[in-house]
Formats: sequence, C-alpha cells, structure tokens
Amino acid sequence: MNKKPKKINALYDFCFFPNFDQEIENLANNLAHKEPWDFNSAKKPSYQILKNYIFHTFEKLEAEKKILFASQNKFACFNTGLVTNNWEEIFAFFEKNRNQGKQDFVFKDFIKKSDTRLINNFSDIPEIANYFSKPEDLIFNPTLEIIPQIDHIVEDNIDRFPNSWQTSPKEKICSDLDGAIRSMAKKIRTNYTLAVPQYFGGKIQLLLPLHLTYGSDKPDLALVIHKTQQGNAYTARTCLTLEMAYNNARLIVKPLSSWLEANQI
Repeated sequence: MNKKPKKINALYDFCFFPNFDQEIENLANNLAHKEPWDFNSAKKPSYQILKNYIFHTFEKLEAEKKILFASQNKFACFNTGLVTNNWEEIFAFFEKNRNQGKQDFVFKDFIKKSDTRLINNFSDIPEIANYFSKPEDLIFNPTLEIIPQIDHIVEDNIDRFPNSWQTSPKEKICSDLDGAIRSMAKKIRTNYTLAVPQYFGGKIQLLLPLHLTYGSDKPDLALVIHKTQQGNAYTARTCLTLEMAYNNARLIVKPLSSWLEANQI
C-alpha cells in the first residue's frame, strides 16, 4: 500500500527557509516589538507562539492572495502584521530559488518597511491579513444570552478539564459546568472586556475565562462562544486550554486581557 504524502507546512511548501529557528529568534529579540513569545511553562526559549503566528499568518495571506511578487517573480514578500518598537511594519522577504525542482522561493530576511529591498522592488506595499469584516464581532454584546451545549462540551473536551473533574460522574460535571458558565456570564456582562476575540475555522469567535477550580483566581479553560445564525444569542460547543486560546487569539492581535497573557500561562 502506498503511503499518503506527508502534508507540508504551507510556508515550507512555498519557500526554502534555512535556519528557521535562528531567524525567528532574531525576529523576536532584535526586530519585532517586544512581547512574550513563549508561555511561562516553557523550560527554555523556543518562540513557539511566534512560530505558530508566522505559519498561520502566511496561510491566511496566501488564501487572501496577498503574497506579492515583483520583477517577474524574482522576489516575493508578505506583511507579517508585526511592527518594530518604533511601530514600523515588518515584512518577510524572499528571492527566487535557483535550485530547480525545489520550492519556488528562498527566505532571505525579515525586513522593515523602509528597507530598500522592499522600496526598490515592489510598487505596492503588501497588506496585512484581514480577520474580520464586522468590528462589532470583536466585542461581546451583553444583551445576548449565552446558550451552552453542555453535553457536547463535556463529551468532546473532558481531557482538557482539571484532573479532579475528570474522575467525577458525568451528571456532576455537567451540573458544575453549567453553574460555572452561569457565574462567568454574570461577570462578563459587567465587564465585557474580559471577552477576547480569536480567529478559528474562518470566523471570529470570543473566548471567555472559565473558572473550575474553587478559590483559584486563574481560569482553568477558555470557553469558546459565537453568535447563532440568527445573531440573537451566543452558543458554546467547546472549550480550549489557555495555551490553545492564546495561540488562536494572537493571530488577530496581542491579547491585553489580564486573564489571557502568555507570561501567565
């Protein structure tokens, strides 16, 4: 039986990226505006958040046809959506790969908007990825009810729950989860800024802090909510670990909510 070909990362399929780890480290420490690119639980710097961000940003830009080419495809470039400490946009710059049979391009550098390689070769400046068409989708509407699908959340995500919950009978888990969501809904209606937008599955969703451990100030999970087709309520079918939630939220912008910060996870 023939094995299925291994799926290649979209960015790696597009270009040969020598010294990827080193380039990402340089981007994080010497070029991009400083922010935590590793979770607090990381034993050593790996910049995994930034790597995930670059991979997913490229996929989104490729889908939106925002990868720009210049000089008869001799060069390529895309907008990373990141900025320097002086708020200058940062781009990924590529040159045509001279090795036939390989990827079409070779990564050369992360560059600033003022770099002559961008100015001299591209007539247009590559645009950032667009994750939303309705700004109101980024903000929680306190007038809408949250209707969770409790059974579905528990059955599909029980392995993400605290260990003490996983050993309880399902009826108790569902009852306690319903209570936790109701409590959270009361808080979110008095402080809608607790809702953090994320991009997943081609649409905007909101992340809400879900506290399951008694007496703990830190949420255990992020409840994912999105508007119903009618737009008259929110529904919830899943929950994420905080690391998963941060990675999804960072695609849009660095989360500023105190409950979802990389250096606290």
